Amino acid sequence: MASSADLDVNDYQALAEFRYQIRKFLRFSEGAARAAGIEPQHHQLMLALKGLPDGIRATVGELAERLQIRHHSSVELIDRLTGQGLVQRRRSEQDHRQVLVTLTARGERILRELSIHHREELQATAPRLIGALRGIVASGKRRARAQGSRTPASSGSARRQPERQKVMSNHARQR
Repeated sequence: MASSADLDVNDYQALAEFRYQIRKFLRFSEGAARAAGIEPQHHQLMLALKGLPDGIRATVGELAERLQIRHHSSVELIDRLTGQGLVQRRRSEQDHRQVLVTLTARGERILRELSIHHREELQATAPRLIGALRGIVASGKRRARAQGSRTPASSGSARRQPERQKVMSNHARQR
């Protein structure tokens, strides 16, 4: 009997379509950032900074986590943005070892314009992105129905979890 990890051509097509739609949006985003006079990574850091959840401090480490980059790479990006007058650093009043990052007025203006364009693009492309994601979800539901009433835990996914963690751990080391 097929396990939940088995894939058929529909699964590959759904995953490929979703990846394609994401990449189209990312390409738009990269072009929009460059048209605004900044690099895509700079835009990403500015957005991560402005979009931090309430209660999360804008430290170099937190920004590195949000961007999924190493601490020293985050420092480099912040250095570049500081040089362009888009962000500024200041020492935390509560913990002088921590450096906090904030957007400057110029950074706020550029980020606002980019965010407006991104929201418009997402509103236009949302049906394709949502459709692609629904295709992946539907594929998983079809597979579950085809397997009967077996739950993911009983079909062996619990046994595969350490394997997924190993793959993800290897990926993290490669970055």
